[in-house]
Amino acid sequence: MTHDRFTYLPFSRGTAMAENIRTTIISHFEQVAVEQRHTLAKLTDDRPLMESGLDSLAFAIVVARLEDALGVDPFSVAMDAQFPVTFGDFVQMYEKTYQNAAT
Repeated sequence: MTHDRFTYLPFSRGTAMAENIRTTIISHFEQVAVEQRHTLAKLTDDRPLMESGLDSLAFAIVVARLEDALGVDPFSVAMDAQFPVTFGDFVQMYEKTYQNAAT
């Protein structure tokens, strides 16, 4: 199934799910960077989000699109959640939220 230019990925549990979520997140970061004319830094787990190359508007677009693609918004689910600092934190936040929503 597709949404706009992105494919909705049906996730299975475990490593495959985590890789699909990571791949989906990276794809959205890359697409938004192109659309917003930003130079995206290499997205490693230890890369601070503030150094990813996206500004606050681009980041908001990524989060909105990920909600559409993954069906979860970790920023609205947990009121006490801390904002992720690194790209790895961001991915883990989506993985945990997705896993919790599936149970």
